[in-house]
Amino acid sequence: GFSRAVFRQSLIALSWLPPVIFFENHLYSVASVEGISMKPTFNPESNLMRRDLVLEDKTWTWRKGTNGKALFKRGDVVTFKSPLTTKVAVKRVTGIAGDIVKTRPPREGRVVTIPEGHVWVEGDEQFHSRDSNEYGPIAINLIESKLTKIIWPPSRFG
Repeated sequence: GFSRAVFRQSLIALSWLPPVIFFENHLYSVASVEGISMKPTFNPESNLMRRDLVLEDKTWTWRKGTNGKALFKRGDVVTFKSPLTTKVAVKRVTGIAGDIVKTRPPREGRVVTIPEGHVWVEGDEQFHSRDSNEYGPIAINLIESKLTKIIWPPSRFG
């Protein structure tokens, strides 16, 4: 009868739950970018109610380069656990292991060699960003995903 059909449909729907959770946690998910530290790449308008939605690629952890090193390059935009807060931050990789970087305003003056297993990250909007200029290189294992596409608003898709 009716209750058996509802039960069967519920089981079918529930069977999709583990693959969906796995997909979101380990492959791809959609995230909202908050704040102005990555302006103009993300959230170019000053309207706090409009946020860019982006596609997060979490598969980088499975793809390794030579000698088992993660495949990060300068210019990648990544999400990571902030060393300063409990929040997830979004920044651009501007230096990789072995690079020598000079801190930029408003914290200029230091020269830092990026150690193995670390990257240097900066916000595109340098005067409104808490980034490696403040807390130094971040460990690669803090990185959660690469942002690969803007999916909303449609006018900025890509």
